[in-house]
Amino acid sequence: MKVFLTGATGFVGSHLAELMINNGHQVRALLRTTSNLRWIADLNLETFYAKLDNANALLKGLQDVDVVIHAAALTKALKNEDYYRVNFEGTKNLIDVIIENELPVKRFVLISSQAAAGPSQSLEPVTENDPPQPVSEYGKSKLLAENYLKEKAQKLEYTIIRPSAVYGPRDTDVLQFFQSVKRGMIPKWQNREKYVSFVYVKDLVEGILVTAQHPKAKNQTYFIADPQPYTWDELARITLEFFNSKAIHVPIPLSAVKVIAGLSEFWSKISKKPSIINRQKVAELIPDFWICSPQKIKNQLGFETSTDIETGVKRTLEWYVEQNWI
Repeated sequence: MKVFLTGATGFVGSHLAELMINNGHQVRALLRTTSNLRWIADLNLETFYAKLDNANALLKGLQDVDVVIHAAALTKALKNEDYYRVNFEGTKNLIDVIIENELPVKRFVLISSQAAAGPSQSLEPVTENDPPQPVSEYGKSKLLAENYLKEKAQKLEYTIIRPSAVYGPRDTDVLQFFQSVKRGMIPKWQNREKYVSFVYVKDLVEGILVTAQHPKAKNQTYFIADPQPYTWDELARITLEFFNSKAIHVPIPLSAVKVIAGLSEFWSKISKKPSIINRQKVAELIPDFWICSPQKIKNQLGFETSTDIETGVKRTLEWYVEQNWI
């Protein structure tokens, strides 16, 4: 299988590129001239430099591929419109180039997000059949991309993947939680338990590769997540056991979170670098339940995650220690 992969230098994309190459697939990675190649520099892949808004350049890279896996996305931004410019318009441009030039792409795999579906209302997980209710501009932009792809199903076969909260080596988002716990502080947003569906990155990319090739995944949407949701306290417990240390809960009221987010956004405008803590992230922190069901992909394709939370977190922490990230 010859794959055109976007987002290959990112957290999930780099693991996906590595897995595909190890499984004998050819990978052509869409890159920007500013891309940091540290995670893929040693991989035997083809690099292709272009931007998602340049149709002519994209056409050259898409000529002879079997599958497109679109993993590139903007998860934090200086302006809300940037989410739509990258996550929706960028996806739309890629789809349009394929369709308008009648390229023989067998499947378009969109790596979306649980944020496109929105949170659950209780411990009862959301499913792919539930009406999406995104609470952030990021989630809304990903949902727009999903809907546009579905509209083109007659002309382009697709699969949509909605990963739950992803953790693992190379991640820099959940890393901040682990760092806080190691320092002796367990953040307790709104002083409430927050239940989350997690997925270890190695499991996620294995699931993505399965869907890219499976005939039953045609024009389907799947959540990929561990079947058991966890609280952030559970991740903290594993972290404290790993480092043989102690920590205290630090209640963080919503008002404080909003102040922190406001200050963070103010600094981002000065530094011109988007921060993970912003008002959009606050919107995603407020719900108590971010739980999704992986039952559909198990039933239809026979795929389920294989890394339990204890093993996954410990492997992640070991990698962080090796890299001096924590």
